[in-house]
Amino acid sequence: MKWSEVCIHTTTEAVEPVSNILHESGASGVVIEDPADMKRKKTKLGEIYELNPDDYPAEGVYVKAYLPMNSFLGETVDGIKQTVSNLTEFGIDIGHNHVTISEIHEEDWATAWKKYYKPVKISEKITIIPTWEDYTPVSSDEIIIEMDPGMAFGTGTHPTTVLSIQALEQYLEKGDKVIDVGAGSGILSVASVLLGAEHAYAYDLDDVAVSSTRNNAALNGVEDKVTSKLNDLLEGVDWEADLIVSNILAEIIVKFTDDAYRVVKPGGYFITCGIISGRKEMVREQLVQSGFEIVETNMMEDWVSIIAKKPE
Repeated sequence: MKWSEVCIHTTTEAVEPVSNILHESGASGVVIEDPADMKRKKTKLGEIYELNPDDYPAEGVYVKAYLPMNSFLGETVDGIKQTVSNLTEFGIDIGHNHVTISEIHEEDWATAWKKYYKPVKISEKITIIPTWEDYTPVSSDEIIIEMDPGMAFGTGTHPTTVLSIQALEQYLEKGDKVIDVGAGSGILSVASVLLGAEHAYAYDLDDVAVSSTRNNAALNGVEDKVTSKLNDLLEGVDWEADLIVSNILAEIIVKFTDDAYRVVKPGGYFITCGIISGRKEMVREQLVQSGFEIVETNMMEDWVSIIAKKPE
């Protein structure tokens, strides 16, 4: 089969919504080429990646998706362009928004994208490895998470995921019941269980995300402690969680802070991420308005995580 590679030259701020648009348009894979990733992995983690600088834009980010070449391709691409352009209505900077299309054969696509994913130590305890890589732990207490991105989600090295897992490592207590809102690949649910949670409930509106979470939970031997299901944010959740974590857009987070306050136990935490720096105050204000106390705010590149606590 022949595939069409759709490449959108955009901004770091727009990576998450653009990736979501591509996925919802039927993309069989998304690759993010951000020059900041290359710099980060070299300075903090050594020469883990063998990345070619020529593959990366001088400024901004490339988001690439793979669509089957069929009679609907032109219509699909036009729809993607329009929906991405509409992101400006939400105050999102989409940068150049330059779209290019090229043909790629399936056998090339099936292997070429794997060069972007290598083992990466993202926190004090956790190292993420893609399923096709061999890796030997460097310490006895190192926690290994195997991830199969399935070409629909990343392997956990995006700053928002790193910030989320670092917060989980700090605030999650053994035996906690965790809710992961907008679970995606399920990496935060898997990490929660491996860090000692009694159970993690992974909620997402996308059935591909539900399936991906189940697959990744099984890969890591925690399928009996991760429940993945279709759910609209926290709608219908009538029990109390010890901790809620959500790595999604700031514009979505502010829509359910009241529900998060209702669901989390007194003394429990709400870890929010996926927040571009320009939306930080908006999220902080909404969390406080819902009754939370802000415990900590962390930043990596242009991304922010906010840890909030429900008063006891």
